[in-house]
Amino acid sequence: MNLNMDYVLQTLEEIMSIDSPSGYTAAVMEKVEQKAGELGYAFDMTHKGNGIITVPGKDQEYVVGFCAHVDTLGMMVRSIKSNGALAFTRVGGPNLATVDSEWCRVHTRDGRVYDGTFFCTKPASHVYREAGAERTEENMEVRLDEMVKSKEDVLELGVQVGDYICMDPKFKVTESGYIKSRFLDDKLSVAILLGVLEYFASNNLIPSHTIKILISTYEEVGHGMAWIPQDIQELIAVDMGCIGDDLTCTEEMVSICAKDSSGPYDYSITSRLAELAKENGLEYAIDLYPYYGSDVSAALRGGQDIQGGLIGPGVFAS
Repeated sequence: MNLNMDYVLQTLEEIMSIDSPSGYTAAVMEKVEQKAGELGYAFDMTHKGNGIITVPGKDQEYVVGFCAHVDTLGMMVRSIKSNGALAFTRVGGPNLATVDSEWCRVHTRDGRVYDGTFFCTKPASHVYREAGAERTEENMEVRLDEMVKSKEDVLELGVQVGDYICMDPKFKVTESGYIKSRFLDDKLSVAILLGVLEYFASNNLIPSHTIKILISTYEEVGHGMAWIPQDIQELIAVDMGCIGDDLTCTEEMVSICAKDSSGPYDYSITSRLAELAKENGLEYAIDLYPYYGSDVSAALRGGQDIQGGLIGPGVFAS
């Protein structure tokens, strides 16, 4: 299978341009639904907001699920300070060491969007000895790119507690072919799965088994696929592959996870995935992820009777 990489990259750029931290995913799910519809596939949405794209197979009794998540890490306004800066709380687990000086957007509940920047509360190293201190929620804030000097000024803009703060992903495809961006976890996998659908549609292919592609909207907070369609027997999470000490995966490989923080994945599925990689001449690595959990983990904790596996593209510096 040779995917149309122009389609994958264009799709990735489109969904990267839509802010979608956990719980704020309606707009990006509209885009996913649009892409599925353009390819001729049925799209259903759960009450929770997860998406289900069905690809009928020759054998409709056996159903294989593939899941990827379109939600990202983010922040939310915790309070508005007297000087007009915003205190925040994390949605998911963004590493604050990488957030300082990053651009962001604040989305109000009435649809307005304001640009801002994350800063330490004592950012100027020419002024504060504490400028190099460890970054925490307590010593960081968001400064809006607006003429605000007080809490009242911010409230007049329509910004309030509970508004989402979304980091700019800084998406770029380099001339050498590398993808640089935040949130490759896991919008890259969503784009890849849509690329698989584009391949099926362009070649009029019908898979041997019915496939359901599940798009999760709460993976980063741990309960994305706690419920799945009950006709799914196998569920493969397509999520980012890890790179680091004691791991053999690189950015040029397919990563197959045998075990993460939630425990081992199904032995037979993991073995079969490795066999398929060999048969198709793919560079791959079987690795263990020490601080990782996937939507398959959530499904198993939710009591789903499935066999589960985890694969994904290698992503550096998650």
